[in-house]
Amino acid sequence: MTEDLPELRASDADRERVAEILRDAVAEGRLAMEEFDERLEATYRARTYGELEPLTADLPAAAAAPAPLSLRKDTAAVTRWSERIVSNTDGSGAGIGILGGFQRKGRWTIGRRFTAVCLMGGGELDLREANFAGPEVVISCWALMGGVSIVVPPGVEVDVRGLGIMGGFDAQEDGVPGDPGAPRVIVKGLALMGGVAVERKLLKEERRRLKEEKRRLKDERRKELD
Repeated sequence: MTEDLPELRASDADRERVAEILRDAVAEGRLAMEEFDERLEATYRARTYGELEPLTADLPAAAAAPAPLSLRKDTAAVTRWSERIVSNTDGSGAGIGILGGFQRKGRWTIGRRFTAVCLMGGGELDLREANFAGPEVVISCWALMGGVSIVVPPGVEVDVRGLGIMGGFDAQEDGVPGDPGAPRVIVKGLALMGGVAVERKLLKEERRRLKEEKRRLKDERRKELD
């Protein structure tokens, strides 16, 4: 049934079910650790059923038979985003790096309007664990012989509208659809002999879980070989 709806958004529970199939496959020797690592990382990056299904297409059904991919959207991801969109605070509104730098990361709240000014300096905005003062956040970047780095988590929609003159605005994440209920980040401004980079990375919890899973499976394989 899911093959008829390849663009349907996958939930966190769907990704976990695929990850369980891969864990069983590597434990049975059907996948090498290198291939398991690649597929597991792709699983946590996947946004749709069409991206998830090829990851287990060559594994026999008997290898693992968890519940099929759910066509009913789980509410966990939506609830998580709703908890991170806080409308009762102004949040942080500016960062300035002049012959130096600034950094916003970890647990912080970005305002609906954030201005980043970098003059021969740099700034880093890490939104992976941040709260958002509204469902739409506008980041205005002004980089003169400097740079601004913006890191967003999977699921956040990014709209890049900046202009680069002898510099550049990285728009590789521009236009990627966001998860239901996720905030939208608009990046605009000017980079003159400088640059603005937007990068999408896994949440820290998922990266940690991936490393722990790799370590656990390697230990299990080592015990089987002993």
